[in-house]
This record gives sequence, structure tokens and C-alpha cells, in this order.
Amino acid sequence: MNEQPNNPLHGVKLATIVESLVDNYGFEWLAEEININCFKNDPSVKSSLKFLRKTPWARDKVEQLYLDTIARKR
Repeated sequence: MNEQPNNPLHGVKLATIVESLVDNYGFEWLAEEININCFKNDPSVKSSLKFLRKTPWARDKVEQLYLDTIARKR
């Protein structure tokens, strides 16, 4: 049984979120949209994941952008 039926991020890995955003927008656009260095200086999915796991405010912004992106696709 689904424990969090109203949480669209339930079961979605952070790596999946970052990879999807990079595929859709690229690091350059992400750096402009969300002003964090892991998207600006020598960007990679690995460095972004490391930073986002330690920084809740940045992770919240990335997750919200992901939610907005999937909502637009519907």
C-alpha cells in the first residue's frame, strides 16, 4: 500500500530528479534559474547530488523545479 499517496516525490530518487532536469534544461539554464555553485562551476550530477544532500534549501528549490516541470508536461 502506498504510504504517501499525496506526495508526488515519494519514491523518486534525487539522482533521477537532477538527471531529468539536466536532460531537460542543461546545467547552464539551471545555474541561472537556481543560483548555486554546483550548477555553475564544473557542474556534474555527482557534485550536484553531494551538495543537494547536504543543503536542504537548495534541494527544496530543485525539487520544486522538478515538480513544476512534470506539471507542465501533463
